[in-house]
Amino acid sequence: MIEKEISLTELLREDTRRMDKMKAPFNPLTGEGSVGARVHIYVEGLTPEHQWIPEEMMEIPMVKHLVSSGSLREFLRFTGAGDEEGEDSLEGARDWWVRLRCRYDFPFWAALLVYVKNKDPEGEPEVLFRLTWPQRKFVAALEEFRLASKPIRLVLLKARQWGGSTTSQLYMAWLQLTRRQGLNSLIIAHQGTASDEIKGMFDRMIKAYPVEMLVHPGESYSPGEAKMTRVGRSGAIFRIPRRKCNIKIGTAESPDSSRGGDYALVHLSEVGIWKNTDGKSPGDIVRAACAGVPYKPGTMIVYESTANGHGNFFHHEYMDARDNPRSQFRALFVAWYDIPWNILPFGDEEDRRRFAASLLKGRRQKSAASTREEPGAYLWWLWEKGATLEAIHWYIAERGKYTSHGQIAAECPSDDTEAFVNSGAAVFDKYIVEGMRRHCRHPLATGDLSSPAEYKRGKKPRFIAEENGMLKIWSYPDGLRPGEDGYVRHRYLVTVDIGGRGSRADWSVIAVMDRLPLLSGEPPEIVAQWRGHIDIDLLAWKALDVALYYEEALLVIESNTLETHDRERQIEGGDQSAYILNQLGEVYGNLYTRSAPAEDIREGRPVKYGFHTNTATKPMIITGLIKYVREGAWIERESIALDELLDYERKPNGAYGAIAGSHDDVLMTRAIGLHVCFNEMPLPTITEEGGHARRERPETLTSTAIF
Repeated sequence: MIEKEISLTELLREDTRRMDKMKAPFNPLTGEGSVGARVHIYVEGLTPEHQWIPEEMMEIPMVKHLVSSGSLREFLRFTGAGDEEGEDSLEGARDWWVRLRCRYDFPFWAALLVYVKNKDPEGEPEVLFRLTWPQRKFVAALEEFRLASKPIRLVLLKARQWGGSTTSQLYMAWLQLTRRQGLNSLIIAHQGTASDEIKGMFDRMIKAYPVEMLVHPGESYSPGEAKMTRVGRSGAIFRIPRRKCNIKIGTAESPDSSRGGDYALVHLSEVGIWKNTDGKSPGDIVRAACAGVPYKPGTMIVYESTANGHGNFFHHEYMDARDNPRSQFRALFVAWYDIPWNILPFGDEEDRRRFAASLLKGRRQKSAASTREEPGAYLWWLWEKGATLEAIHWYIAERGKYTSHGQIAAECPSDDTEAFVNSGAAVFDKYIVEGMRRHCRHPLATGDLSSPAEYKRGKKPRFIAEENGMLKIWSYPDGLRPGEDGYVRHRYLVTVDIGGRGSRADWSVIAVMDRLPLLSGEPPEIVAQWRGHIDIDLLAWKALDVALYYEEALLVIESNTLETHDRERQIEGGDQSAYILNQLGEVYGNLYTRSAPAEDIREGRPVKYGFHTNTATKPMIITGLIKYVREGAWIERESIALDELLDYERKPNGAYGAIAGSHDDVLMTRAIGLHVCFNEMPLPTITEEGGHARRERPETLTSTAIF
């Protein structure tokens, strides 16, 4: 891809556009520049008369009448609501309007009625809650669910210190106080001090909240009545009597406090740093907290955290929300450059121009002069991600605090890949790996293969379509060169990594690679994969079915798992691989055999089937895989493979392996398969002899079909 050149003038112009966007007018009281789709209205007598209201409000008949009348007095005359000339009637209409807008306009409600702690030590101790740029981005995501009448399910990955937790909790309070009575909420912080801060926030909010806004118009109330009361002796449950709802605040340190109940709204704060307590993992605590939340509109679950490495519950939930269409959740990332105070202004326009010129000039520089700065290529990448020159200027100054990129990435991540950066022992370049996701896609079909009771050459399995089948197919077997007759030899390669049968064991993986693109100078691609837990003897025959289905492909089974296997990748069942591989060797003529020493050949020792991964071959295939990733040497269709690449590290003892809580089973099929593909197999060839007749797309049957 040819890089588009950009001039200094264009760079400065784009920076101005970005800064203008971030500094665009935002007035939550008028609604100008506020969250979501807005409609400008002018109504004489309203305060203020020009307002930008949520588009949703224009669906209300009374609002349509008000806007069409153009005047509060005309509106009162039209509706016959009291003496249109009286100030009491006008004030009553204004009060009705404020109440109505509070119900539909969260930023308006927050800026009008909600007091929060002021973080500016020189200002007032409490200020009204006015959403910042990243908070508006967060609220926009929440509102997208609500306006679509969908349950709110969101995983928020964030940079530190911009008020994401506060925003989430106050949005839940808005739903409770304005939208519907009886919405109970549960908030779980990572520790006691955090829960104390949350309690303090609610105390502060409710203390200043007008009691009349908790009751319906015309409903009697006492100005001194309690707006929020404590329930029980724990001090962790609060009740708002007028709204018939409870607010429960717990911690991950006390798992019993997280037990769910009749809750519609759940916010889990800093999930990424939750620790295992009393035999319960973060996943256990989350499931207990959320189990009772029904999946229907008006409910809300938010997991929110800064990142804390790969492989933990929060990392997997975020990645699933981002990449898995079956997840209920949506992923949202807030970068450090989304936070408006993370900027360092220039002394004058000439300083800004010199900085921009330096950024442009160094954009291909891939090494830094010291451990406390980034190379020019990284700074240019920040620009391409959307950071302003002023933000990059701030980042350079901030970077001087840290001796490594990983340290600042933990505090100020620039994207969601960087946020989960590990200890620095990552084997594969995360940005190259993420770039490979553009080729990932949903399979054409999922299912399984029917299998004959006993293997007979020439009789092949058929594909059985099943919605949740463990065999994914991205391309059906063909065996023919597109547009021509003739059988393609050495086309398909099937690689098998052996796991266990228990749900907590390693996965068994069967991967199919199509090598036909090599003939036109293109990279091979993954066209099918089976992944599951199964008895090892059944796995062997499953792999045979897949190899038969894909034109009697070369079948490569990793044999070390049950031989002298490295101790980090243990499976169940004892050493059975030699027996099983020898059985397959007797019935299948295209089973991979490893090279035998001359002495073994002279003495007529048995052929050794399978690819043996040991202390000599494993570094070889992983080094090869690093090269293939860097060069984009194959087309990957399965996103799980890329997740495993990101979770792969070099251990302190020098060995390679997955980080704690992750797997490398799919990765190993790629490492072995690509090694065999490029180093041990000949290029595909086309022949009319010994091949198969042309077939149409393979037949798919229902799950009740038999072979």
